Amino acid sequence: MSSIIIPKGLAAGDDLVVVPKRQLDALIAGAVDKIMEQEILRWSRDAKRRHRAGKLPELTSLREL
Repeated sequence: MSSIIIPKGLAAGDDLVVVPKRQLDALIAGAVDKIMEQEILRWSRDAKRRHRAGKLPELTSLREL
C-alpha cells in the first residue's frame, strides 16, 4: 500500500477528495458537455424572448450577419 503525506494547509478548511486522474478527466469532460448544453438552451430561451418582444432584427439571409 502506498502512503502520502498531505500538508494540513491543503486539508484544513474543506473536504479532501482523492480521485484517479482518468476519473477526474471523465468528470471534467462530462461537466463541460453539460455546461455547453445548458448555455445553448439559455441562449435559445433568451433569443426566443427577445424575438417575442420585437428586439431582434429580421434576418432574410446569412449574408446580413
